[in-house]
Amino acid sequence: MKNIAILGSTGSIGTQTLDVVRRNGDIRVLGVSAGRNTEKLEAQVREFHPRLAAVGDEAAARDFAVRIRDTDTRVVGGMDGLLALAGMEGPEILVTAIVGMIGIRPTMEAIRTGKDIALANKETLVTAGHLIMPLARECGVQILPVDSEHSAIFQAIHGEPRGSDSLYTTANQRQVHKLLITASGGPFRGRKKEDLAHVTVEDTLKHPNWVMGQKITVDSATLVNKGLEVMEARWLFGMDLEHIQVVVQPQSIIHSMVEFEDGAILAQLGTPDMRLPIQYALYYPERRYLEGERLDFGSLKQITFEEPDMETFLGLPMAIEASRMGGTMPTVFNAANEAAVKKFLQKKIGFLDIYEIIGGVMERHRVKEEPDLSEILAVERETHQWIESRW
Repeated sequence: MKNIAILGSTGSIGTQTLDVVRRNGDIRVLGVSAGRNTEKLEAQVREFHPRLAAVGDEAAARDFAVRIRDTDTRVVGGMDGLLALAGMEGPEILVTAIVGMIGIRPTMEAIRTGKDIALANKETLVTAGHLIMPLARECGVQILPVDSEHSAIFQAIHGEPRGSDSLYTTANQRQVHKLLITASGGPFRGRKKEDLAHVTVEDTLKHPNWVMGQKITVDSATLVNKGLEVMEARWLFGMDLEHIQVVVQPQSIIHSMVEFEDGAILAQLGTPDMRLPIQYALYYPERRYLEGERLDFGSLKQITFEEPDMETFLGLPMAIEASRMGGTMPTVFNAANEAAVKKFLQKKIGFLDIYEIIGGVMERHRVKEEPDLSEILAVERETHQWIESRW
């Protein structure tokens, strides 16, 4: 049996991870967690019988413990609860499907306790990649990407000659020339700035290809998500920004590509189904049968490509600039976007205001180089406070 724990088991990635568990008879879920969605968490506890359930909200955790007192599952709450789940004995893999920078500390705790990380939490590497990757090397654990784009790159690189036996050999040492990260373009692909002035939350959440959580769906529409993926790929594969390119591939058939030094390009193709990268991470390097729709080239007919419109969708160029500046700027970019998307989903600001908020915060921030974890979290708090005081 393979033992796992899931941070964020009630969200999109978490629930699809549990679907993979259902379809395979040899995975045992020892820990689950939720923020406030305790109804879905209760159903998961009663189905999978984990040892531990963490609830982010401490008051909700106390109520939840009463509701499931007839089970053998122990309930923990708050950040201490997330850290307890991340550090618990038993799981070999922690699936980090939680949204936001709240995932950094539990991820580091899991690494310190020797767990491999099935990484679906972009913010962990975006804001703390300089801490996470060296820690993973030091502890001898694997960071296995779950995002479809990074999984595609990982699959394309897998098996190529490397400079050493380490999983963390940089892409350059693996004879890689360029990473090509694909994007669907989101629900507003082809529109210009003036077209976006009055788009609604409902319009924004209608992604043409993927079924995802609300926050990541908004990030897809602004191209912030693609910017975060560029920032994450830089750390995950040890590649400089000049050798990472974003390509719009509207059908979401090619999930990403790798160009090698000799000009050869390997692409990973498939239907837009997040269960594939989730299952690949859980069983790596083994491939298991996965039920579902298969790619039919007879009916596909064509795959098209476009350049991303970085004059209209400012999330991508802003992210690249934040990554280039480094230090605390990626944290500022990420925290500002989190706060802005929250306000947009609450219908307190418009779509284009997301860019205005991010740009305003980045402009005023003075970068601190090589921040430690406490400094990263302090910058996040300061960014949220500054935005709340002005918007």
